[in-house]
Amino acid sequence: MRQPERVTRNTDANEQLLYFTSTSLGSDDSRIVFISDRTGHPNVFDRDLRTGRERQLTSNNEGFLKSYVYFNGIPYGGLGKASTSFHVPSGTLFYIQGREIRRVDADGRERTLAQYPDGQMTAFTHVSADGKRLCVPTTDERALDGREILAGRPKYNIDGRVQQEGLSSYLRVYDTDTGAQILCEEVAKCWITHVQFSPVDADLILYNHEWPSDCGIRRMWLYDGHQHLRLRTEGPGRSREDFTCHEMWERDGSAIIYHGEFVKGLPYLGRVKADGTGLQEIAITTGCRHYGHFTVGAPNVLVSDGYYKTEGDKDQWGGQWICRLDVHWDRNDITWTPLCRNASSWNSQDAHPHPIIDHSGNHVYFTSDMDGKRAIYRMPL
Repeated sequence: MRQPERVTRNTDANEQLLYFTSTSLGSDDSRIVFISDRTGHPNVFDRDLRTGRERQLTSNNEGFLKSYVYFNGIPYGGLGKASTSFHVPSGTLFYIQGREIRRVDADGRERTLAQYPDGQMTAFTHVSADGKRLCVPTTDERALDGREILAGRPKYNIDGRVQQEGLSSYLRVYDTDTGAQILCEEVAKCWITHVQFSPVDADLILYNHEWPSDCGIRRMWLYDGHQHLRLRTEGPGRSREDFTCHEMWERDGSAIIYHGEFVKGLPYLGRVKADGTGLQEIAITTGCRHYGHFTVGAPNVLVSDGYYKTEGDKDQWGGQWICRLDVHWDRNDITWTPLCRNASSWNSQDAHPHPIIDHSGNHVYFTSDMDGKRAIYRMPL
């Protein structure tokens, strides 16, 4: 089996893809945007994959921001590692520094768009397909112990606190040109960490309830500007006790892909339309429960870093393989094709492989610390 090609070259730094709900690749797949700690602090760089030329896009020297899932960060200071979103057509990067929401254009020009309110903690952001809107989810800071500097994930049940104390999250949408806040939708008793605009309709925002006790039915929601629609409810073969996660849009906006595990059965891959109809879930029968992510490519083609193993694989929490999945929804079947071992330790959020498929559909990119330091690798799809 072929070995993956290393893409980033700095062997003294930890370097990784942006979060997998945002591509890290330019429109012609010749430019890659990534996070690196080569300066001693996390910053965003880009690399020309043809010439090897690299540029530093941010100038952070304050560590990293406390947010989901970086609970041990600095309250209201540093670069938001979870905040980076890349708009492909314009080549513009959006990110959070402290409480400032910033943008860097393709020529490296940076400006501050807005500030999100004090007393709020952030999570993963998303830019609309037309580049005109940026969604920044925030949650009342009490959910994450506010200005307290934590050693890691809080010891208490975060969703439980949100429910018991009546805390809220907010879908905050900003104009990416003027910085004006054009939407602030409060979602009561909710901890939102993932938001994604529909790729074909910026009025549709996919969002989640993070780590809810009833994950099987409260995880996935859609806001259409008027109402909130829950996308997975109890039904035949489904339970509030199921595990559901990592929802993301199909590239054509036709449906939402997600995955999880049935409480009394196998892991599954699911799909549902934006109006809540057509829900379908295929049991994963590889015999592996090693955790992973599923990322969309062309219709019915996905890539995963989990739920596949071969004889002799280590008994560990995270998946050890990068696989191509050809999904046959018409016959409830998935064809798994292992591409390479990801060989990552999964010892932190940053060491999750988080594979993505490039725009041409020719390669899979992923993060791994197989050589000790994190780096970005790729394999033919």
